[in-house]
Amino acid sequence: MFNVRQTIKSPCMETNLKKSAPYTYYEIAQEMLGKLRWTRTSYYMLSGFLLLLFLIGYVWWPLVDEYLSYFNRDYPIWKQIDWLLVGNFAFMSVMIMTNANIRADLPIVVIGMFGGLAIEGWGTQTELWTYYTSERPPLWIIPAWPIASLSIDRLYRLIKLWASRLPDKLFDVIHWTALPAFFGLMVYFVSPTAGKSLTIASLILCAFLTLSPDDTRATVLTFTAGSGLGYFLELWGTTRECWTYYTQHTPPLFAVLAHGMAAVAFWRALKLYHLFKPKIATLFKKTSG
Repeated sequence: MFNVRQTIKSPCMETNLKKSAPYTYYEIAQEMLGKLRWTRTSYYMLSGFLLLLFLIGYVWWPLVDEYLSYFNRDYPIWKQIDWLLVGNFAFMSVMIMTNANIRADLPIVVIGMFGGLAIEGWGTQTELWTYYTSERPPLWIIPAWPIASLSIDRLYRLIKLWASRLPDKLFDVIHWTALPAFFGLMVYFVSPTAGKSLTIASLILCAFLTLSPDDTRATVLTFTAGSGLGYFLELWGTTRECWTYYTQHTPPLFAVLAHGMAAVAFWRALKLYHLFKPKIATLFKKTSG
């Protein structure tokens, strides 16, 4: 039979033939991993995430046992799986593995942990939202915040690439439209707790972040990334009655956008960390010397 590879001697043409050949599954997987920029640290990050889930399940086993009790053997298992929960975990797992770097990610994790604790403490103490376990706040929900913070960081980087050609003036307009509108929504939503010190502190912080934009492009994109991920997290939590807002909405618009504002607050805190990091390092060198 006529053999193309034996007849064509040109290296260029042979290379083109090889390129046009269909990919194997291994080559497709390798190309996808290359675009995701998974490193050895990525797998450490995933292992730590899975270990964290195991520890939460072990320490709070009664909650897991209660969840498993809802499965009915009379129905197919695939119909009872919470696919929204699986999707949320799968998406965040891929995100935290993308371009992972321990030195860069550790401050994000720490800020997300303490920031999440502050937010959950404010919301549950003022009873703007309550958890089905009635804890104020429940410690098992706190680790979700640094995982979400890492996911938002990766999502922000992806959106930033897509929006690189958009003009800066557009982001100025969006910032001075969307963030003041959110602040107005926040004032309305938290009005039942307006006299409480934690609510007053939260309002002052949000007003400061709105009125002192360090970078409108980064602020808007971070707000967008946080709100986007926040929607699916809030949709799962409120429809499964894991947590409930006093308005009974599933979810309320404020809660979705609040994830965006929280992401902006964490990002600004990260910038402060990088600003003072050299000064702190110099101070430690002087004291140790």
